[in-house]
Amino acid sequence: MEKRTFTKEKKLEILKEGTAHGVTATLEKYGIYPATYYSWRKKFDTMGEAGFRHGMTPAQLKEIRRLEKENKTLKELLAEKELEGRLKDESLKKKYAWARKNS
Repeated sequence: MEKRTFTKEKKLEILKEGTAHGVTATLEKYGIYPATYYSWRKKFDTMGEAGFRHGMTPAQLKEIRRLEKENKTLKELLAEKELEGRLKDESLKKKYAWARKNS
């Protein structure tokens, strides 16, 4: 089956028709899967017409950048804790090396 692409205007028309005439009839008329229809509906409800543009919205990009920055910070904190733990272990081994020799 060949992949079809719908324009933003056509998607909006299909969504309006689905609301007015029923989803099942509209899906059969255009040969669209329900998952596709409801995916379009979700995008339209959350982001409006901008949801039909390919790619991400500026707000989504900003959120991704924020999460990446937070992830980097958390990784650095974890690395510092790991290093700190190893240094403590080594210093304890050196400090109590005499106890291992006597036993």
